Parts: sequence; C-alpha cells; structure tokens
Amino acid sequence: MYRRVPLPSTKPDPLRVYRRITPRDRLLMSWLAEHYLLSTAQIGRALFDALRTAQMRLTILHRERVLHRFAWAAADGTPETSFLYTLGPVGLRRHPTAYFDPDNLGLKAPRSSVDRAERIVNSKSLYHRLGVNQFFVDLHAQTRTGSDSRLLRWWSEQHATAAYSGTKHTPQGTVRINVFPDGHGIWHAEGRTVGFFVEHDRDTEKLAVVVAKLRGYENLARYGATRFPVLLWVPNQRRETSLLRVLRDVPTRMPVAVAVHGDNPAGPVWALTSDPSHRRHLHKLPSDPGADGYPDPVGQAWPDDDDGFPDEDELADT
Repeated sequence: MYRRVPLPSTKPDPLRVYRRITPRDRLLMSWLAEHYLLSTAQIGRALFDALRTAQMRLTILHRERVLHRFAWAAADGTPETSFLYTLGPVGLRRHPTAYFDPDNLGLKAPRSSVDRAERIVNSKSLYHRLGVNQFFVDLHAQTRTGSDSRLLRWWSEQHATAAYSGTKHTPQGTVRINVFPDGHGIWHAEGRTVGFFVEHDRDTEKLAVVVAKLRGYENLARYGATRFPVLLWVPNQRRETSLLRVLRDVPTRMPVAVAVHGDNPAGPVWALTSDPSHRRHLHKLPSDPGADGYPDPVGQAWPDDDDGFPDEDELADT
C-alpha cells in the first residue's frame, strides 16, 4: 500500500552541516586539531587561489559553527591581527582527541570548543605558534605551483616530542632522549625526500640556549638512528651570522642548517653549519630516516580543487 513521504521535520538537523563540508574543509579542520590556530592569511595562502575566496568560505564555516574565530584590537581600535581560526563545535566533534592546550598538556580535556579556544587565546606562545605554522603554510603553498613537491608530514611540537622523545636502552646503560622541536615535517621534491625538525627563532634567546637545544637531537641521532637536519629559522641576517659562527666548529651527528625567515623555506636558502658558504634547497639537505624510512609520496592525497562553496545539490534538502 502506497504511503506518502512524511513532511520534513521542523527541528534543525545537527548532522546536516556535514554535507556542506568539503575535502578542503576537512583538511583545514585536521590542521586546526593538530596546530591549534591559523590566521585568515595563512589559510588563504595554503589552500585557496584568492584571499577573498578564503574569507568568504571561512565566514560560512564560522556561521555553520565548524570554526571559531577571534582577533585582537590595537589601541586605536583598528584590528591588530586578522581573524585567527580554531576548531568550533562541529570541528571539535570531528576531532574529539585534538590537543587541548598549547602550554599545558596535563590539563583535563576542555568542556567545550569555547573552553579550548579560550586556552588558545590566552596562550603565552600564541604568536610563536603562528610563526611556526607560517613556515609549514609556506611549504604547502609551494605544493600548489604545479610541481611534484609534497609536504608528506606536518607534526606539531607535542606530536613530534611524543614520537621522538623517550628512553633508549643501550649497552652503556639507559639514555633519555629529549627533543622538543617547534615542528617536524617531511618534504619531497624532485624525487628526493627529507625529514626535518624546525626551531623557529625570534631572537629572544641567548645563543647558548639555542646551542643547548641541539643536545637532544644529538642523542636522537646517536641512539635513535634518526638523523634529520635541524633547521634554525631565524629573523634576520645578524642572527644567522652569529649562529653560523658559533656552530661552525661544533661537530654534530645530525645536520644543522640556518636560514632567515622568508616566504619560501623550500628554496635555496639553507646554509649548513658544516658548509656555510653554500646555500641549499630544503630537499637537498642531507637526511637519514633510519630503519623506519619515509612515507610514499605517491600515496599522498590532496583535497579537491573546488571553489570552497557548496554545490547546488549540497544546499538542497533531500
């Protein structure tokens, strides 16, 4: 017996939003789950062809409660920063095990996405974190140029620390490996793959403190068999010259390279402390992943190159 289809419910459907979320949106949410926050300009550079398109799409995601956003104001009331985005209620539902706090991993999980966002807003490392994320955003931007380059891995400080720090049992005894990189990545270009650790330098620490950070990487290279280059990403030529001079006669088991902040960290900007007169591309730095090897670059998927807006059928009620 034929029965008429019931009328649509008048109650809002909390799952309806998922049909409007594109592959690019999902990639963005995964980044915000791992790296806490990104600015409008960073998201536009990494994922969109035009900033205006990025702004419109981000506004939609904000209104759909996929993302939260906030901005600081200067003393005269003008914006000090563009909007900074983090996971909203929908985004946190998709990533319930996202990192909870940028400064204190021991805290309990937030009660809501707003609670998580408040921790990020009040983080003492907020601007440092934005600087680290800019490094990887610029690498992602290079992959959109039609070349075969790929950023095969982008790990946060917390992720990299958990993966590479630990206790190693050796014939000489137990050794504790402590590395706290600002970020870790694996870059592929022109048929070569290079893993690396990033130390984002803002010229706020003494040179001796920067050099001391290398001890953990030295233990990792010695006992963990992973010899990724350590990239010292510095704000000016003076700082670069000082570090190259200090590190010139310091032997290390892993490569150490220095470069000044710029918009193309994949380019020929890196000076190895063992050979400071020659600038190298990122993919030409020496690197040894050890027994684990590198991920296959062929299997790396990229989100559909859509315009960032839902198609007509995505907007229709069915």
